[in-house]
Amino acid sequence: MTETNDPIEWTDFERVALCVGTVLKVEAFPQARKPAWKLWVDFGPHGVRKTSAQIVALYAAEDLVGRQIVGVINFPPKQIGGFLSEFLLTGFHTDDGVVITTVERPVPNGARMA
Repeated sequence: MTETNDPIEWTDFERVALCVGTVLKVEAFPQARKPAWKLWVDFGPHGVRKTSAQIVALYAAEDLVGRQIVGVINFPPKQIGGFLSEFLLTGFHTDDGVVITTVERPVPNGARMA
C-alpha cells in the first residue's frame, strides 16, 4: 500500500476512473467469506456494472437502492466466488464498518471525479 506521504504524479490520478452511479439493485451474497452485498449500479454511459461489497454492517439493502455512490470503474473484473465484480465501490474503513463514498447532491450517472 502506498503511504500517504509518497507523492504521485497528476497523470497517475487521471488514470483512475472514479465515477458516480446510482444503485439499482442489491442482493445478499451468502457465498462470500465475509458478510457482503451484491450491488448493480447504473454508471450512465459506462453501463450497469456489478460489484460485491462488505458493507452490511452499516447499510441495509433497502437503504442502498437509489443512492448515488462513487466507484472505480477501470479496474479489471475480479472473480469473487461465483460472482464477477466489475468495479470497486469506494469507502472509508471505520471501527463500525465501511462508510461508502457518496455525493452531497445529485450528479449525472457516469460523471467522473475531477
